[in-house]
Amino acid sequence: MDSTKRGNYESGADYVLEYGELKFTFNERDFTERVEQAAAKLGFVDGALDVDEREDLVNLAVNGEVTDAHSSLGEHIMECWTDLHGPSDRSLVHWLRRLVFRGAWLDQRVLEGELEIVFDDSECSFGYAQPDRDWQLIELSPEPSWRRVAYRPA
Repeated sequence: MDSTKRGNYESGADYVLEYGELKFTFNERDFTERVEQAAAKLGFVDGALDVDEREDLVNLAVNGEVTDAHSSLGEHIMECWTDLHGPSDRSLVHWLRRLVFRGAWLDQRVLEGELEIVFDDSECSFGYAQPDRDWQLIELSPEPSWRRVAYRPA
């Protein structure tokens, strides 16, 4: 039985995500970048966002909604809310938080030597391998797409 206690990811104290016994804390920049990357991976945004758009996206991830839009992205979220909100496993908020947490979890496992970042020639992409399991690649669960209600600035 593996008795190794896994460490918690920490880059600051501005934002906190907890799951079970794991507590991940983020500085503002790290969290904001991770939320923006998650939204891009989900197909909800495309390209870099401006400061106000990032603020609305972070508010969505933190508060679970946008009640006072600071940008056209925030207005888009409010207009499309019925398509973005749903059962927890199918809501945009759930998946933003899940991808932020998953990325930090993976980063922490790399820091602890449990995983290594490798280039997968067959997929032409990077992945995570387990050195203690003959470099077996780990398979990440697929994420849904929000492309049909994606934010497209005018």
